[in-house]
Amino acid sequence: MKLSTAIFDLFGWKVEGGIPPGLKKYVVIAAPHTSAWDFLLGIFSRASEGFDIKYIGKKSLFKPPFGWLMYKLGGYPVDRSKTKNFVQSVVDIFDQHEEFAIAIAPEGTRGKVDRFKTGFYYIAKGAGVPIMFVSFDYGRKVVKYDPDVFYPTDDAEADLAHIWNYYKGVKGKNPEWGIS
Repeated sequence: MKLSTAIFDLFGWKVEGGIPPGLKKYVVIAAPHTSAWDFLLGIFSRASEGFDIKYIGKKSLFKPPFGWLMYKLGGYPVDRSKTKNFVQSVVDIFDQHEEFAIAIAPEGTRGKVDRFKTGFYYIAKGAGVPIMFVSFDYGRKVVKYDPDVFYPTDDAEADLAHIWNYYKGVKGKNPEWGIS
């Protein structure tokens, strides 16, 4: 048994769903993101299932003394003060790989939001890849990888409303910051 699986079992968590066979490139959005614990849930669930999913984190997390660990865990730092060309930079990373998946918290923060940021959406659209929904449900102690991936259309407003509604009712660690 993998250590990550044992840790999940120890705390009563489980993983549901998975990645569709043959899916080589995709953007993962993990929500609701209401706690720093969500990062560990993502790392342990990814490791227990053997998924090769990288993640994007704020640049400050990649500084000493633990910055090396963030890189080792598959992180790509983002300088939030220089958001210009961020989407294109990530699209370029997709273009450089035959297989690549990256996880993004669509809220962009752990606090309460009334809509998702749109970077993940335009990354998927620009790279021509689907979006995979992952939910951290603290009420059920389940990390769900929904195998029904979503392909962005030409109607961003409708797509983003659909994505937002997908996460309604999922109980985050701090439910008051969840999606309502």
